[in-house]
Amino acid sequence: MVRDDRAAWKAKYFEKMVQLLVDYPKCFIVGADNVGSKQMQRIRIALRGNAIVLMGKNTMMRKAIRGHLEENPALEKLLPHIKGNVGLVFTKGDLTEVRKVIEGNKVAAPAKAGAIATVDVTVPAQCTTLGPEKTSFFQALAIQTKITKGTIEILNDVRLIKVGDKVGASEATLLNMLNISPFTYGLQIEMVYDSGTVFDIAILDITDDDIRSRFLEGVTNISSVSLAINYPTLVSVPHTVINVFKNLLAIAVVTDIDFKEAQTAKEFVKDPSKFAALAAAAAPVAAATTAAAPAKKEEEKKEESEESGDEDMGFGLFD
Repeated sequence: MVRDDRAAWKAKYFEKMVQLLVDYPKCFIVGADNVGSKQMQRIRIALRGNAIVLMGKNTMMRKAIRGHLEENPALEKLLPHIKGNVGLVFTKGDLTEVRKVIEGNKVAAPAKAGAIATVDVTVPAQCTTLGPEKTSFFQALAIQTKITKGTIEILNDVRLIKVGDKVGASEATLLNMLNISPFTYGLQIEMVYDSGTVFDIAILDITDDDIRSRFLEGVTNISSVSLAINYPTLVSVPHTVINVFKNLLAIAVVTDIDFKEAQTAKEFVKDPSKFAALAAAAAPVAAATTAAAPAKKEEEKKEESEESGDEDMGFGLFD
């Protein structure tokens, strides 16, 4: 009877996972180390309506994916990432929004001996509530202390654990004595699957501005190379045209060759006073623009001083 129930449960699990693979084009592969059942329940509630969390044995998830490869061969890219304590978060919505919900549901946890530190842990200088009998414990960890009003005072900030290090028993005991919970645990997004493509979570951090700036940087590089080797391309042609025009303008100025665009330059060469007059006409506009900013600041300061004077007027200390 128990075997039949288990077989039926497995069949329902495979059916559910295959249906999710059909209905949802996107999913996160998430690690679930140190995530308790209550925390998992809160995550499911937070994602309700936007995503579905599916956990299970890796062998069962791989079997369900392999059974659906005929309909969707791209799912084979998920198989290498189904390892360790992982699950899948299926969604049809915006990946960035779902990511925020997943990463926002973390809980602080005390340090445990043998755990791998996910962040650097620093014990700040402080007056503890520990008595002098604990002094030898701090000495064993090379932490400078002194006795202040019957309690131990840590004199300097101490970098106790580095990220990636294994937490030792002494470090875990000290952090627990000081009521420091340095780590936060939750679902850790490892990879992202989107319509047949598997990529790192860092890809979601790329914005439109990043793409635009990198594209313009590439355009600039291509243009520079094209101009340097005299090889015309779509991005270098405007620069080539401008450079040619400058050369034609220089030739027209020193010869009798004339064309419409060179007439103004020729007039300036023949009569430099016209250029001086043009520069003189432009100078008041630039000066007015430059002077406007300090005048505006001076006016704002004057208004502030008048307001502060009005507030102080007529009020004494004991009124």
